[in-house]
Amino acid sequence: MFRRYKLKRAWLQGRADPIGEHPFGDLGQLVLLAIFLSVWIGDSFFLEYTTFVSEFIPDGVQIGLALMIFPVSGYFAAAGLHIVFGTEREQPEVIRKGVFGVVRHPIYLAAVLYYLGLLILSFSMLAFGVWIVILCFYQYLARYEERLLLKKFGEGYAAYMRQIPMWVPRIRTK
Repeated sequence: MFRRYKLKRAWLQGRADPIGEHPFGDLGQLVLLAIFLSVWIGDSFFLEYTTFVSEFIPDGVQIGLALMIFPVSGYFAAAGLHIVFGTEREQPEVIRKGVFGVVRHPIYLAAVLYYLGLLILSFSMLAFGVWIVILCFYQYLARYEERLLLKKFGEGYAAYMRQIPMWVPRIRTK
């Protein structure tokens, strides 16, 4: 994983189109992932202190919900990463195509949905608490990046913010 991280950073060096990330964004995501997985695995499979909610929900329902969430999460992650890192643009621009026309932060949304899918499998209240911290962290990262994008693109990005929701896709009617 760290090798891929270094390759990503090396690949992005010299590219003019990425606007920027929070200096501790990647590290923060890794640390929160490790904390979440430790708490979720520990509480869900060993300690079972706060998984009492799952006793009231059939296993089939839990697994079915998770199996609906994981592909959506994977789609948002893959599509968002492909659009951002798979295409080099001559000039930086506000990306409005694909999943970026549905939500402003599809890659972060993918991570949040992945954690939610894991939560649904066991309904660990301890892991739910960590998930709330993760939501706050992604909100902080998203706001930080939006400030950078507003400085870079001005009214173009402000219009995008007015048209496209930050996290929850709108059901559009024509």
